Amino acid sequence: MGRTKENKQEIVADLKQNLSETQLTLVVDYAGLSVAEISRLRNRLRETGSICKVAKNTFMEKAVSGDEVWEPMQEFLKGSSAFIFVGDDFGAAIKAYEAFQKESKKTELRGGVMEGRALTVADVKAITELPTKEQLMAQIAGALKILPTKLAVATKAVPTQLAVGIKEVPGSLVRAIRAVSEQEDAQDAA
Repeated sequence: MGRTKENKQEIVADLKQNLSETQLTLVVDYAGLSVAEISRLRNRLRETGSICKVAKNTFMEKAVSGDEVWEPMQEFLKGSSAFIFVGDDFGAAIKAYEAFQKESKKTELRGGVMEGRALTVADVKAITELPTKEQLMAQIAGALKILPTKLAVATKAVPTQLAVGIKEVPGSLVRAIRAVSEQEDAQDAA
């Protein structure tokens, strides 16, 4: 028995909802995975605050159509696709997927989309090399600890600057990915 029109619309609406709640989505070719293996992948990703959904490419095409932030995903929609909607911790989610991929040897990362930009496999791997949010906060705290006491007392704006710095982390992540991609584009053009 086929899906009803309402059922299909629910699936597309669910995908749109997942996209609206994430900043990074990865597209994975999952051909050859058993239901148990997909469940293991989902469980690993859930621990990082991420969600893995299997959907037909046509449903995802409808979900991203007309949305300039997610339309670049269309280049990855072929074959058997699973979509990883990454939570706040990009590095942990990508590392969890990579660990699963090494064990199963049955999946292949096609790429991802972040802030309206298609990411190559190399771009996605570059994200894992960036420090985690916790590491950045520890580095900032360590830097504040070594500030001379006079400076810390004289500058009442330090907490504000710290908050602005922590808020800037996602923006700097995007700039770092963009820089890596531009570097690759320059190398390809040369």
